Formats: sequence, C-alpha cells, structure tokens
Amino acid sequence: MRRIAISVVTSTMILSLAGCGVLDGVGGGASASPTKGDDVTVGLLLPEKANTRYDKFDYPIIKNQVAQLTDKKGRVEYANADANAARQGDQMRKMIADRVDVILLDAVDAHAIAGEVRKAKAAGIPVIAYDRLAEGPIDAYISFDNDLVGEVQARTLLEALGSGVDSSDKIVMINGSPTDPNARQFKEGALSELNGKVTIAKSYDTKDWKPEIAQQEMADAIASIGKDNIAAVYSANDGMAGGVINALEAAGVTKLPPITGQDAELDAVRRVLTGEQYMSVYKSYPDEAEAAAQMAVTKVQGKDIQFDALTQDHVNSPTDKNIPAKLVQVSALTKDRIKDTVIADDIYTVADICTAKYHAACAAAGLK
Repeated sequence: MRRIAISVVTSTMILSLAGCGVLDGVGGGASASPTKGDDVTVGLLLPEKANTRYDKFDYPIIKNQVAQLTDKKGRVEYANADANAARQGDQMRKMIADRVDVILLDAVDAHAIAGEVRKAKAAGIPVIAYDRLAEGPIDAYISFDNDLVGEVQARTLLEALGSGVDSSDKIVMINGSPTDPNARQFKEGALSELNGKVTIAKSYDTKDWKPEIAQQEMADAIASIGKDNIAAVYSANDGMAGGVINALEAAGVTKLPPITGQDAELDAVRRVLTGEQYMSVYKSYPDEAEAAAQMAVTKVQGKDIQFDALTQDHVNSPTDKNIPAKLVQVSALTKDRIKDTVIADDIYTVADICTAKYHAACAAAGLK
C-alpha cells in the first residue's frame, strides 16, 4: 500500500509540532504525559463490504500508519460488520472486553451503536467516530465535509445539464441509507443546490446503500416518470450508480442521462471515462485514514497538543455538542480530472484503469 501524505495544512502543522518536540510527548506542561507507550492496540470497526474502499484502502492504510507511529509495536484489531448493525454491536462489545486502547468506529447505524459507545466510555476506552458521526459520548470525529460532497455532486450535475437547465427538468434522487448520518448530509447538501432549479420527481433513501435496491428504486422511478422524461439521476455513491445504470439499460435507454456518484471506485472511474457515469466524488482515503490513525495513537499516548492540532474543527451529533473533529476536503472527479485526482494520488495507476476494454477511451482522454 502506497503511503500518501495527509493534507498540506495538517502536515505542516505536525512538522511544526515535531520541531518543538511535541510528537514525542515532550515540550512543556501544555502537553500531558503519555499514558501509553508504543504497545498500542487500536480497535477498528468498519461498516460494510459492498463499498470496496474499506478493505482495500481504509484498513491497510490505518494498519500501516499505526505501525509507523509506534515503531511497529502497535497493532490494529479489525472487524467489518458487513452492513449488520447487531453484528457491529457484538464486535464492539468484544473489543471492550478485550481492553483495546482506543476504538475507531465507522458505524453501520449511528443511533443503534450509542449504547456501546457509552460502555466504552465507562470502561475508559476512547472512541473516535470514523467517516460517520456516531451518537454517544465519542471523543472525536474524522470524516470528509459531507455537506460539501452533496453540493459538489449537485453542482456538477447542473453543469452537465448545461445552460438550458429548466426548473421543470425531472431529477431522480437515489440517496444513501437512512441509518447513516452522512447520507442525510449528502442529501441536504445536494438539495441546497438543486431546489428551485430542477424538479425532484422521485427520491429514495436506499437501505444499506445496496446497489440492487438502488436498481429496484430506479426501475420504479422509470415506470412512474417514463424513461424519456428523466433529465438526470443523483446517485449518492458509485455502487448505487452502477445499479441505476443497470435499471436504465434494462429499460432500453441507450443515451444515459448524467449520473452522479461518490468514492471514485475503480469501476466507476472507468464508467466516467466511457461516459456512462458523469462524475464521482474523489475523497482522499489516505488523508482520512492516516489522520485517523494519528488521532487514535496520540489520544491514548496523552499527546494532547498534537491531538488538538489534528481536531481543530467541531461538530454536533444528536446526543453531543462541540465534538473535536477534522473535516477533510473533497473534489469532483469528471473525465478530465481522472489524471489530477486518483492517478496523481497513486490510488490507481493508468494500467489499473486502462485495461484492454478501455484502451480507446483512455487514449481519447489522454491517459497513457
């Protein structure tokens, strides 16, 4: 796994802190004495496997970063709930019983996991909400700027429709899971751009982000609106965009409308390249994952100044206010930005994207 540096602002801040001796827990009374050495155990709870990013990027990057930060003495105890909230509850209770030092939690159901967050707190185990804002007394939160994700998706969709966009143009919205607080923020961000400019003809909240459910929802929208009356489709992520495309093609649509996505999955990048999918949202998983590992390690080692430097934003959950946070920025991935995003950051190589089937599209896009 290639190591990608975290964002320039955070990197600069950490370099400055290193120059002052803060990263080693030294540097005066403003930094608490470390409460744990390098033998750190980080519990990592990830939510699902349908989105390939979690096993392919998040887990290995966090594991690698924890090893680097602890002279290879720290370890990551990993569990994936495969979109099952009850299973994640069991996994978290096991980590509490095993006395891990800190838990990075990407919740399947942000509300349902709150009881386990409280149990971890009572056991003296810090919980950092990762990627999704869990309820309960979490110690910090790291994710992407989720409202901005929805805004970027919607703005790019409107750009695809061009200057002739009309408020009567019918848009279908395939939103994310109702149990994921991020999905609500994506939706709100998108609607802040779309409202008044187009007509939201159908809107769905898709259980567990499942592409097969998104495909069924899109088929329902086509039956209701008519395949020739859909100007564009807002899909909250790439997996569901694949389901949307399947439904449109099954209905006999030969010229696909602009379709959004998120996560820059490899299949989606290829669809953007060929024009089947208009855009995805590129989120730098290495930025998020490396910063999360740093937050986890510094939290249990008592390096308060470094931890504070990593969490200069603040957010509110339904249960807690003013939670220390880091919000990572995002960008639109369209055909002309593949080279500047996923290739520039070594997420994929040209060879990964440009298999034999895509040689012509890659050549036309200048990917060599």
